[in-house]
Amino acid sequence: MPLVKVSSSRNTDRRLFGDVALLVFLLAQVCDGILTYVGVRTFGLHAEGNPVVAWLMSVLGHGPGLTAAKVAAGSFGVALYASNVHKSVAALAVFYFVVAIAPWVVILSR
Repeated sequence: MPLVKVSSSRNTDRRLFGDVALLVFLLAQVCDGILTYVGVRTFGLHAEGNPVVAWLMSVLGHGPGLTAAKVAAGSFGVALYASNVHKSVAALAVFYFVVAIAPWVVILSR
């Protein structure tokens, strides 16, 4: 007879935290991508503060370069999640909202 492993409340809470952290992180990537695209289309490529992303956008085009950067960032976030480093994923999500999304919202709302 197979044994059924019952998940503890702590493991369930940890997994829920990780799931929410990943979801918020990926949402931050999407929001940052959209706002960056609008910002660069409005103000020019010099408005992008990340030189690697700006370079990708200049070489591949605004949409494809930004998409490549956001897919890479999202993939790294998923890799951290899969490695059970959920607090790091959550910290990065907060970082993106504070350092990337909030400035774009302020700049674009003027």
